Amino acid sequence: MPSDTPPRAALVLQSDFGVSDGAVSAMYGVAFKVEPSLRIFDLTHEIPQYDIWEASYRLVQTVGYWPAGTVFVSVVDPGVGSSRRSVAVRTRTGQVIVTPDNGTLTHVKLLLGIAEARELREEGNRLSGSELSYTFHGRDVFAYTGARLATGRVAFADLGPEIDPGSLVELAHGTASREGDIVSGTIDVLDVRFGSLWTNITHELFTELGVDYGRRVEVAIRNDTRELYRNTMAYERSFADVNVGEPLVYINSILNVAVAINQGSFSRAYNIGTGPSWKISFRKAPRIVYE
Repeated sequence: MPSDTPPRAALVLQSDFGVSDGAVSAMYGVAFKVEPSLRIFDLTHEIPQYDIWEASYRLVQTVGYWPAGTVFVSVVDPGVGSSRRSVAVRTRTGQVIVTPDNGTLTHVKLLLGIAEARELREEGNRLSGSELSYTFHGRDVFAYTGARLATGRVAFADLGPEIDPGSLVELAHGTASREGDIVSGTIDVLDVRFGSLWTNITHELFTELGVDYGRRVEVAIRNDTRELYRNTMAYERSFADVNVGEPLVYINSILNVAVAINQGSFSRAYNIGTGPSWKISFRKAPRIVYE
């Protein structure tokens, strides 16, 4: 793995800013001032306001599919102007992420792994003339530094002191497990536009149940201690394998177990949310149920 980010890498931006005002455009402007030919892309700017958990998940959903050397800037920063650290990390697959150290890196840390991390010193890594601004680090620190990294104007090693990746803030999260004939985990996030439930249960763990495609699975969902849903549904490769309006269990694009309704929203139909308090379990449905 190269020791520094290659020149002219892509810069990918994520935030909770939305696009109804000039905040994202200002970040673009700062990056283009560093290098007008820089290639800039948007991961999303529609993270729900202050939702660090969602930001963390959208990063891990995306980062590993970009080439090594790609620089990501993620700004969901309810603690802007506080004592929270600014950091830059290099993943084990070679991408670089510049972000507040507030839990945004939780899923990347868990699922991709972090090879090295630096505390981002504002001195020398801040847009000149912005020193009196304490509320827009996305523009003044993160976009500016991300652009300089992507264009090779600054080396990763020169951003600031090295820090232990283990010291990075990590949000509370559930752990998937198997007990007997049941695998359990949490509903981490929604497939936003379609309302599918994405769990933290890996394909490998689910296969331990010995469920073949086309067979039925019993699914139970609860929020803390209150059960909100229990039913059986088919385990299938894709949505079209069931009728419109029918639920199914499938393996999603990051190879975790998910639950959906074909051409419908499972989360809306049953008022299901996401996060560590939303628990889900699967077991192979007894044959007497469906045969």
